[in-house]
Amino acid sequence: MITSQMNRRQFLRLSALVGGGVALSACAVRPAGEAPAAESPATQAQPTTAPAPAGGKVQVLHRQEYFKDLETQYKAQTEEYIRSLGYEPDVSTVNPEVFGDFMAKMQAAVAAGNPPDLAYHTNAPSQLHNLDLAIDQSDIVNTLIEKYGDAVPVSVYDNARFNGAWYSVPHSSNAGAWFVRKDWAAEAGVDLAAIKTLQDRLDAARKMSDPAKEHYGWGLTVNKSGDGHGLITTAFQAFGGRAVDETGTKVTFDSPETVAGIQWLADIYSKPEYKDILPPGVESWTDPSNNEAFLAGKIGMTANAFSIYAKARADNNPILPNIGIVRFPLTNDGQLELGGGGNAYYTIFRGAKQVDAARQVILHFLDPQTFTPLSILGGGLVMPAYKNAWTEDLLKADQAFAGLREIIFNPSNYLGFAHPAKPNAAIDAAFATGFLSEIMADVITGRKTAAQAVADGHKLMVQIFEEKGLPQ
Repeated sequence: MITSQMNRRQFLRLSALVGGGVALSACAVRPAGEAPAAESPATQAQPTTAPAPAGGKVQVLHRQEYFKDLETQYKAQTEEYIRSLGYEPDVSTVNPEVFGDFMAKMQAAVAAGNPPDLAYHTNAPSQLHNLDLAIDQSDIVNTLIEKYGDAVPVSVYDNARFNGAWYSVPHSSNAGAWFVRKDWAAEAGVDLAAIKTLQDRLDAARKMSDPAKEHYGWGLTVNKSGDGHGLITTAFQAFGGRAVDETGTKVTFDSPETVAGIQWLADIYSKPEYKDILPPGVESWTDPSNNEAFLAGKIGMTANAFSIYAKARADNNPILPNIGIVRFPLTNDGQLELGGGGNAYYTIFRGAKQVDAARQVILHFLDPQTFTPLSILGGGLVMPAYKNAWTEDLLKADQAFAGLREIIFNPSNYLGFAHPAKPNAAIDAAFATGFLSEIMADVITGRKTAAQAVADGHKLMVQIFEEKGLPQ
């Protein structure tokens, strides 16, 4: 019988999931590192579509969105869908940044036996797994891959899958780029196709700068922020430095190559010859600052998520026709592109009380029929995490989406700060301390030489690795 809380369309959708054999029951939590046991069709748990008893609550955490319309619509749709299943929704937003307190709060909630049922977030799955906060969600991911194609970008298989099991579900993909004012570049004689390395971009920024016109070429910060830490990582890796070796268990941060990259970047913010390319206050910028400066027509070049382009398009900003989108820089030797796509995730927490409902929410919202309109609202910030979910309707919504798909579908498995290793909890914990921006502040202000600052950063990483059971 169709209940009064579930309309016919929703009933048919859920019935189709049951008929397709989608498993929605809770998974047992296994010790870290133990591979999932194979199940025969006869023993696999079957979906649960019956509503919970009256008053049952489903608690969902959503990351804060750059576009408020998307955040509001996503929350409203999540609440509506949970009600349609017969549950009471409790949906709230959380700080999406790795430097926020999300991980500590989840640890406390799980330890207290009162975790949220589901979270949509961009925090490190490796830490959630290492801290035993997440349950195995492999059956859901395998179903999504079967229905909608391989997960993208390719790095997600290393970021969220451990010993063959998925402990977070890829929710969406995203990618940044470098954004350059095409009109400024043309006036300065800069060929955007030729700015391959970081040095190329610095040279272009100097040509495009004119403080008398409030034109500042280098719109990038090294302050504590997602953008700042991304730039610092790019700089030391461009010179050949690596935080860890290929196994991910040995800290290799302190090297002549890392020191050279840190010194090169610090010079931009400390030497007089670069003063004219820096916008006022850049040393204290946070993540929104370069967006605001670029959209206000003050800076000629920056690196960012697609929020810059999306906001310009949403507001019909007059600079929109002059926004050039440039791929990530290459290492100085031209062998590696220092960038790629990333992901947001759905995670079901250990001890969650409404696991079946959480799973149904995941399957509902990652269906392209539901996801595509929300993705379009995201303006390039919340793109599909499965290849075949990049529908024609989505690609037709914005001319930039095809280029974004090219970046996200890149087969090169660049792994960010962890490169060339697969991310692990020790690497992610070290990055989350924010020590990279502290290194830069020490060098720029002259408190330490680049060599001293890098050596101290290395010691901090060693301490974290040893605390995580990886002796150095």
